[in-house]
Amino acid sequence: MTERHGHILVVDDDRLNRLRLAHGLQQEGHTSAMAENGRQALEMILSQPFDLVLLDILMPEMDGYQVLEEMKHDARLRDIPVIVISGLDEMDSIVKGIKLGAEDFLPKPFDPLLLKARIGTCLEKKWLRDKELEYFQHVTYLTGAASAVEAGTFEPGSLAEVATRTDALGHLARVFQSMAREVYAREQRLKQQLQELRIEVDEAKKARQVAEITETEYFRELRQRARKLRQAR
Repeated sequence: MTERHGHILVVDDDRLNRLRLAHGLQQEGHTSAMAENGRQALEMILSQPFDLVLLDILMPEMDGYQVLEEMKHDARLRDIPVIVISGLDEMDSIVKGIKLGAEDFLPKPFDPLLLKARIGTCLEKKWLRDKELEYFQHVTYLTGAASAVEAGTFEPGSLAEVATRTDALGHLARVFQSMAREVYAREQRLKQQLQELRIEVDEAKKARQVAEITETEYFRELRQRARKLRQAR
């Protein structure tokens, strides 16, 4: 399994615990931020992206269980993995944390190697979930593009993100873009041809109108008068 580095939020009301965890994460190549209670943690999670949360349970203002409940009921947060690291090692506490959405549970004091393995597993699962969500989102873009092509409203730029993929989905997006550009170029040529045809039609109308005028008896009389005037000079 490829080792992945992430941006991790450490939530613990004990400053020494926060610093110890943050230092360990830094040594493993991760970046981290720290929160001293559940309320501050939620504010931080909503204001910046995190790949993982290391969450204590017993904290002032808002405990870890409340944080998990808030995250579970918020569509923006429910997919962020959480590892509970707590001094509460009773089975009921572990079960409650897992039921509320925690990916894993480690009792304090924890083994650094075990924490490293759990973090690696959570980050790998999150990466795979993110890739899956991205894939389905790109499929939605393509189905929308198909409808837009049928309606004649497709914009090639709408598939720019999908077209960067190296898989079959990306190839299909590039085909859509190529087709759309060809259709657009054909439409532009047709518009130009129609414009030229309108000009020719207008010129033909004008020529016919002039011919109709010059063939009238009144116009012939005018020409005769003009000749006589020129001769009189």
